Amino acid sequence: MTPFGEAMRELRRRKGVSQKQMAASIGVSAAYLSALEHGKRGAPSFDFLQRVAGYFNVIWDEADELFRIADISDPKVVLDTSGLPPGHTAFANRLSGQIRSLSEETIRALEDILEKATIPDNDRG
Repeated sequence: MTPFGEAMRELRRRKGVSQKQMAASIGVSAAYLSALEHGKRGAPSFDFLQRVAGYFNVIWDEADELFRIADISDPKVVLDTSGLPPGHTAFANRLSGQIRSLSEETIRALEDILEKATIPDNDRG
């Protein structure tokens, strides 16, 4: 399951609707919703995200969060390390090869490292 799939499932649970009911209301198939929730489809389109936000009548902040989560929910990630130092490419390939065996604790620790390493937009250049 992707972060977006998890968020959408939680929204459906709160509203008390099935995938079939939601799909009919926003004009997609229940199979598509299921594939999104289970991480078998890529990131959803902007149009789809707008329909989901409208369907759940979410406030702007919650809609922004839903869009942010969708941006990080493509289950088939491609990392382009061209032009980067060799260590970056090696790290990306090692991560790709070992991602399935990493514990939740290790993932959280790596996320903390990435969060600390992120340079805010207003501090760049």
